[in-house]
Amino acid sequence: MSRDVAMLKFFLFCGALLGGLGVAAGSFGAHGLKQLLDATGRADNWETAVRYCLYHGLALVSIAVAAGMPQAGPAAQSLLKAAGWCFLVGTAIFSGCLAALALSGVRILGAIVPIGGVLFLAGWALVAAAAVSFEPPR
Repeated sequence: MSRDVAMLKFFLFCGALLGGLGVAAGSFGAHGLKQLLDATGRADNWETAVRYCLYHGLALVSIAVAAGMPQAGPAAQSLLKAAGWCFLVGTAIFSGCLAALALSGVRILGAIVPIGGVLFLAGWALVAAAAVSFEPPR
């Protein structure tokens, strides 16, 4: 299996994993953690972490599909791979720190969250650049 196909499978798998994790975390927050999150006033942090996890899980699935299209030449594929890494690491930092903040109340975690946000912005810019570099159909 080529490295490119392995990377696409990896992003597709991670996207599906993040999607499932987002659904499970959303359900757990609405039911199992409801009292804790309501009592601490940090339900919004949890909900935002879950929402961005879901969004970027879908983005990773989309990247895997787009990178496998015939119009995605080597330049577009490289940009999409970089975007995928930005989304994956960004989700770990952004959603991970927000969820940890919601559960623990450790406020310093809130200062780390913007790093994930910057990675999200970089990832979306890379997706836009990849779209521009797509080759016309042959």
